[in-house]
Amino acid sequence: MASDILRKAVAEFIGTFALVFLGAGSIIATGGTDLLLVALAHGLTIAVMVSATAHISGGHFNPAVTLGAIVGRQMTVRVALVYWIAQLLAALVASAFLVAIFPAAAGPPVRLGTPAVAPSVSVLAAILVEAVLTFFLVIVVFGTGIDPKGAFHAVGGFAIGATIAVDIMMGGPLTGAAMNPARWFGPAVFANAFDLWYVYWVGPFAGGVVAGLLYSRVLMERAREA
Repeated sequence: MASDILRKAVAEFIGTFALVFLGAGSIIATGGTDLLLVALAHGLTIAVMVSATAHISGGHFNPAVTLGAIVGRQMTVRVALVYWIAQLLAALVASAFLVAIFPAAAGPPVRLGTPAVAPSVSVLAAILVEAVLTFFLVIVVFGTGIDPKGAFHAVGGFAIGATIAVDIMMGGPLTGAAMNPARWFGPAVFANAFDLWYVYWVGPFAGGVVAGLLYSRVLMERAREA
């Protein structure tokens, strides 16, 4: 049992590290000016890492996805705590690597790729954007990766990665479209960018909870009793 949890934790660490390193790294490398490239960098990273590790850990790489799995009765809190530690630690380590490679990038304007709320967007609107985008993400995770009758065997991580990409295309200019507390947390620590920090916890967690409850209670087909 302990070795199985360790395997899952390592898989979550690797996937989350890749997301932060390549996702935030794409923002640093482009100055955050190429939305399509940034969206594809995040989406393709998730697509390949989920495809590579979903059979081990489910390929969450996101505390909000893990919370959705808890409320959807697909995971125990004990295992989820291991996932959360691995995800947040991976985000910190990936951000440390980025600082070592791009030491000036921790300051303005990119702040190590930390998601930020646009000046024209209110706090409530920002939370709603993050919640709705995360809702879509967690619904797709359930539909393709968790539901035993889902389509994961056919589409692999493509659907999840595509959801990340299109979410960023819409929400990137508004909130940075983190959809993931870990994706915000690692860069924020090293860039000291904690303004409106609660947007990136409340929004994704709310979206993950609603999606987990809806899919598990309404959309997932129950086994028929004999």
